[in-house]
Amino acid sequence: MPLYELIQEAYDRLRKRVRRTELIYSHHYTERLGLPLYFKCENLQRTGSFKIRGALNFMTAQTREALKNGVITASAGNHAQGVAFSADLLGVKATIYMPEITPPQKVQATRDYGAEIVLVGKNFDEACVAAQEAQRSTGALFVHPFDDELVMAGQATIALEILEELPDVQNLLIPVGGGGLIAGIAAAIRDRSPRVRIIGVESTAAQSMSVSFAAGTPCEVPVKVTLADGIAVKRPGQLTLPIIRACVDEIVLVEEEEIAQSIVSLLERTKLLVEGAGAVPLAALLHGKVRELRGKTICLLSGGNIDVKTIAQVVERGLLAAGRYLRLTVELDDLPGALARLATDIAETRANIFHISHDRRSKSLALGRTDVSLELETRGDGHIRAVIEHLEMKGYALTVE
Repeated sequence: MPLYELIQEAYDRLRKRVRRTELIYSHHYTERLGLPLYFKCENLQRTGSFKIRGALNFMTAQTREALKNGVITASAGNHAQGVAFSADLLGVKATIYMPEITPPQKVQATRDYGAEIVLVGKNFDEACVAAQEAQRSTGALFVHPFDDELVMAGQATIALEILEELPDVQNLLIPVGGGGLIAGIAAAIRDRSPRVRIIGVESTAAQSMSVSFAAGTPCEVPVKVTLADGIAVKRPGQLTLPIIRACVDEIVLVEEEEIAQSIVSLLERTKLLVEGAGAVPLAALLHGKVRELRGKTICLLSGGNIDVKTIAQVVERGLLAAGRYLRLTVELDDLPGALARLATDIAETRANIFHISHDRRSKSLALGRTDVSLELETRGDGHIRAVIEHLEMKGYALTVE
């Protein structure tokens, strides 16, 4: 059956089972970027990401006989929760293989849906190999996270929702990992609205799709640690890549600091919580990775499953990258009043001391000297430069981190 027919079937199958997520117009980013910007909020979807669409479509399309031994899959979190939720809904046993580095919040969320969890491997690809080996011995049905037409069709129901609500959309930015999401959406868009510009966004820490897109064949590319762990895949899909090359206009890359800044910006400006993978489309826009955009533009916020510990780290990194914090070390005479004078001089710049610590024991320090490490709240890069210039003018020896 042609993929578009599978997509229409998926839409009819899922319309009462998954949330029709909000398409939100952003006044702030529209003014900032100079083009009408909307967010498709799959971070508000059931289980916290778009992945439920593909998993549920795949499983509800199966016979009871096919599901009798349960289902098995591998995932770093979002697909795991989608499969676990769908299995629970259908009364089917689910076994999920997850990388050992998966955040505990994602492991527990998956377990809460009733799935059996197996932690194995350093990354998704190693967990996937283990899951496929287990599938052969158990007879369970393997639910691929992205390289399956039914999974792609489920993800593509997002496109039909978008076209119903905003039929004159002109640009669509989509996170890219293994390719199931963007392949499904691009296939649906090209069939219904071929003039839409479709742009995939990857992290520079996981570039397998952009490398494969250029080469014309699936390539394995090492994955580094990334905030966008949901799209960190070493090798894209065999089925997804040809669709992407035929239907997607371009794939761009964003840096880790740009992802962090976008997560923080979305929290501050829209009150939307997204995970790293969900923030990459906005990161591409905010940092000029896409040129000559015109007309109504949508960023797909693919998921919001981010744990509290990561949020704290991301907020700190995002604020540092955005020039909202300044870390520096000042060498002072170890005398009464020296620290008070430093604090006064900093106050003159209107920077706020967020954290301060003393170190008199460093071997590099001369006797009678002390290092003072400071974290300052600032108002941006211009303010940071003003603070540094002011302190240097006062005669302080600074080391900026």
